[in-house]
Amino acid sequence: MAEHSMEQPDPTDARPERLRVFLVDDHAMFRAGVRAELGAHVDVVGEASTVAEAVSRIAATGPDVVLLDVHMPDGGGRAVLEAMRRSHPQVKFLALSVSDAAEDVIGLIRAGARGYVTKTISPDELTAAIRRVADGDAVFSPRLAGFVLDAFAARPDAPVADPELDQLTNREREVLRLLARGYAYKEIAKELFISIKTVETHVSNVLRKLQMSNRYELSRWAADRRLV
Repeated sequence: MAEHSMEQPDPTDARPERLRVFLVDDHAMFRAGVRAELGAHVDVVGEASTVAEAVSRIAATGPDVVLLDVHMPDGGGRAVLEAMRRSHPQVKFLALSVSDAAEDVIGLIRAGARGYVTKTISPDELTAAIRRVADGDAVFSPRLAGFVLDAFAARPDAPVADPELDQLTNREREVLRLLARGYAYKEIAKELFISIKTVETHVSNVLRKLQMSNRYELSRWAADRRLV
């Protein structure tokens, strides 16, 4: 009786395992674009447009890497990180934002993100960044890496902190940033999906906490901290 030949190994077994990626961004069109660009390289296992959705769905899907927007109407990436980092320490976060403000970069890294890149990144570069973060590396767009190095070099033995800034809520920081960029109250309300009255309340709270009297002082203060 003839012997059967041994089964040849499947060459596809040598392919690297596809990473499982989750998208958090409040713009559906942007999420669709990222999903389309990355779909050939990673498995996009879920997406969310709010902090609450993100926390629930990340916990349910257990992705390798979360692509995280910094600013969203209900608190943004920092709120997601703070909710997830203790309960799901194995999940790695890569900030993907239109913002290149030093305060945003440092704040997200302090909260636990493994990297921060801007939305001008190419699909190939983003795929490489995701894989590096999954492997445990830290990834930054070149100019943004300088913010982190400068922050730690200034006080190498102390955490990166700004007591005045830290007393503001995430939403108050968003309002402050837009105010410093010259937005009118009506424009801020439209940008953040809140009422003009709510904008006025946030501005009043920021003025009180920072002990300032008008938006011009706030603008100078924000510019000094490179928040604009």
